Amino acid sequence: MTRFPYRLAGAIGTKATLGLIVLQVDETIEQDFRRLFPDPAVALYTSRIPSGAELNPDTIAAMETDLPRAASLLPPAAAFDAVGYACTSGTTLIGAARVAALVQGATRARAVTDPLTASLAAMRALGVCRPAIVSPYIETVAGPIRAAFEAAGLRVPATLSFGEEVEARVARIDPASIHEAALVAGRAEGADAVFLSCTNLRTLDIIGDLEDRLGVPVISSNQALGWHMARLTDAPLAPTAPGRLFHR
Repeated sequence: MTRFPYRLAGAIGTKATLGLIVLQVDETIEQDFRRLFPDPAVALYTSRIPSGAELNPDTIAAMETDLPRAASLLPPAAAFDAVGYACTSGTTLIGAARVAALVQGATRARAVTDPLTASLAAMRALGVCRPAIVSPYIETVAGPIRAAFEAAGLRVPATLSFGEEVEARVARIDPASIHEAALVAGRAEGADAVFLSCTNLRTLDIIGDLEDRLGVPVISSNQALGWHMARLTDAPLAPTAPGRLFHR
């Protein structure tokens, strides 16, 4: 064997280095983030966390235990500008501050966020006070999200849910069904926005049309998380990123 000399290059993420901790059964958010952050100078790394076949308060509680391990499996040499824990309901039940502490302790990321924190920040930026919610989950999972919004000072005029407990089915919910539910929720009396909850729902392609039809902002978990991670870093977003949130 002949040894050949080589040089070391800098990190891939010359504009930003992002991390995502994704539920084991989630099939959607990584696809959405590739669309939201197409610039090759944005490095995007993902780790998976066990999440169970069903999403309920018990399986979410187990994710709190697994979160540091999942975060530690992100590349240790990468200097993360931001890491997102990609679970809206998980953050709601574990607590955003606890999530941030667990992830930061394992990654030393400059910033940590999640879909709940990001969505509340997005609503403040858009001046939203009365978001209607569309969720895929059973009441014991969907209800705490409504309560978290109300605890943040928002009024929730309507909450619609598909009542799904099998997590693998959530990514298969037809965007047309989500669109129909969002139209109903967004027309509730007093609603000034619609929030599409869950990182596993396919929402990016329906946001624009919903906003045109309803005349109010439509915010999804993945859209808000991408927007917030971009705000926390220098990561450029795709000019085609959908929704008023990206084009204020």
